[in-house]
Amino acid sequence: MLHRIEQSHDPETIQLRKNYISPSDTIAAIESIVREICCPFVLIDVTTGRLCDETERMRIFKADPRFKELVSSMTKKVDETRIQPLVKKFFGYVMFSHAWQGKEPSFQDVNQANSVWDLPDTLLNKKLRDFCLETRRLGHGWAWSDTCCIDKSPSSIHNLSESLTLMYKWYANSAATLVYLAGVAHPSKPGDLPRSIWMTRAWTLQELLSPKVIFFYDSEWKLYLGDNGENHKQSPGIMQELADAIKIPRGTIVTFSPDDLGVREKLRLASTRRATREEDVAYSLIGIFESDIRPHYGERSDALGHLLEEIVARKGEVTVLGWSGKSSSYNSCLPASISVYSQIPYTPPSLEGEEMETRVAELRVKFPQELALSIYKQISNLPPARFSSRRLYLPCIVFPVRKLSIQELPRGNEKLYRAKAFGLGDVEFTTAGDLPLNKPNKFVFAHPWIRQIRGPSDGVLWDGDLECDADPDLDLNGGAASDAVVPLPAVPAPQVDDYTRALQMVARLSQPFSALLFMQQPNGEYKRVAAENKIIVSGLGTNITFKDIRVKVLEIL
Repeated sequence: MLHRIEQSHDPETIQLRKNYISPSDTIAAIESIVREICCPFVLIDVTTGRLCDETERMRIFKADPRFKELVSSMTKKVDETRIQPLVKKFFGYVMFSHAWQGKEPSFQDVNQANSVWDLPDTLLNKKLRDFCLETRRLGHGWAWSDTCCIDKSPSSIHNLSESLTLMYKWYANSAATLVYLAGVAHPSKPGDLPRSIWMTRAWTLQELLSPKVIFFYDSEWKLYLGDNGENHKQSPGIMQELADAIKIPRGTIVTFSPDDLGVREKLRLASTRRATREEDVAYSLIGIFESDIRPHYGERSDALGHLLEEIVARKGEVTVLGWSGKSSSYNSCLPASISVYSQIPYTPPSLEGEEMETRVAELRVKFPQELALSIYKQISNLPPARFSSRRLYLPCIVFPVRKLSIQELPRGNEKLYRAKAFGLGDVEFTTAGDLPLNKPNKFVFAHPWIRQIRGPSDGVLWDGDLECDADPDLDLNGGAASDAVVPLPAVPAPQVDDYTRALQMVARLSQPFSALLFMQQPNGEYKRVAAENKIIVSGLGTNITFKDIRVKVLEIL
C-alpha cells in the first residue's frame, strides 16, 4: 500500500503523498530528540544487569513495542509532543551516590561477569545490585554507578576525562539520585545524615546539590527517617538537617544553580571534604563552578591550581587569594590545600550611609579635588587580575617595607615579625619562613581588594573625561599599571559628583584590610610570603597623603 502511494501519479494520491510522513522521517526525528538528552555514556540495564552504551540503548529502544507503535501511528506529521514524553520515560536513568568502601565492582568486573546479577556474592557487589533493585522498584530501567559505568583503564583516559567533566549535568538531568548511607544503622534517627561519612567526601557535594530528585537510604536500604515522600528534596526535615550542617539556605539545596552561591561560599563548602585522589578535590567542583578545566590524573596539587587560576582569570575574581597557611607550588598566591577556605575571610567594617557622609566631609577639607580625582583615576584604571603561564598579574595598591625585624623568638617553626611600611606604619605578622632582615626594601604589603575600594560605583566613568599624569612615586618598577586602561560603562546617577565619588574611594582606603606580603625576586617578579595568620592592617587612617597611594600590577610567581 505504502509503495503504491509513493509511486502513483494520480493527483489525489500526489496530494496524499505530500501529507504523508515516511517511517524513516519519524525515526530520524525520534533519534534527533534522543541525541538531545544529556545522558551518561554507559548505563546498567537493570533488567538484564548488562552495561549498555548509547548505541545499544537505542537498539533496545527500537525493539520496544512502544517505539514501533509510535512510528506506525505518525503518518501525517512528526508530533514531538508525543515523542518527547516517551523518550524521557524510556531513557530516564537513576544515579548512584555513595562513599566508596573498598574494591567496588569495576567496569571490567561487570563486563567479564556479563551482568551485575552474575557478579560474585560480596558485600560491595550486593550494594550495587541493591541499588539496581531499588531503581527497578521506582519504575526506571537504567542505572548509573561511578564504580562500574566508567572505564578507568589507561586506554580510556579520554572517556574518563569526559565523564568527570559531564558528571554534574548527569546528576542534574537524572530521573532520581539514590544516596546510600552505609554507616547509618536502621532504623535511622534525626542527625544521622549530617554525621555520615557521605557528608565528608569531595564528590558527594555535587551529588547533593545538582539532582532535582533525591532519596536517602540507611544501611538496610530503607528510606531515611522512614520518609516515603516522592522526593527527599521536598522534605523540610531532611533538608533542614542538611542546611544546618553545611550552613547554606535550605532552598539553595533544593533548587541549586551554580549562580546561587559566590566563589568563597562554594570553596567553603568544599573545604571540609576530602578525596582519595588529590586531583579529585578540584575535579569534583567542575560542575559547581561551571569550569572548563580538563581532568588529567597525575597532576596532583596542580589540579587545584588550575581551578583557582580559572576562577581568577574568568572575571578577575581575587577572593580566592584571601587565605593564610602554606603556598601552592603552582603559584605562591594560591593555597596548597583547599582546606584554607574554611577560614572566614576578613570583612572591613561597613562604611556607607551617614558614616560615609561624615568621612567624606572630613576628607573634603584636606583633599583638594584634583588630588582626589587623580587617586580615583589611577585605581579605577587598574586592569582585572589575570593569569598567564602560571604567573599571576595582580593589580593592587602597594606599601613598601622600609624596616623588618623579629619581634619575638621563634616558637616552633613560627616567627613573629614586625615591619615598618610606608603608609601603614607598624605591621606584625607570623610566618614559618626565614626572611632576610637586611633587605627590607625587597618586601611590599599589598591591598588587592580593588573592588572593595571602588565600592558600589565600581567601573563608573565620570561626566568629564579627566586626565591626570601619573606621579613617578606611584610606580615601583617602571609603570606596569600606568598604561593599562579598562573600558568603563555608563555615567552614574547625577546626585553623586565626581569629587564626592573620589573621596568615597579614599575613605574606603582608610579602612582596615587583610594585606598580602610579597618578596621581590632577582628578576623583578614577586613571591607571596605565606603567613600563618591573616595580616590585618589598620588601613591608611585619615591622614592619607598622595604618596601613600602607590598603584601597581605585580607579576607573581
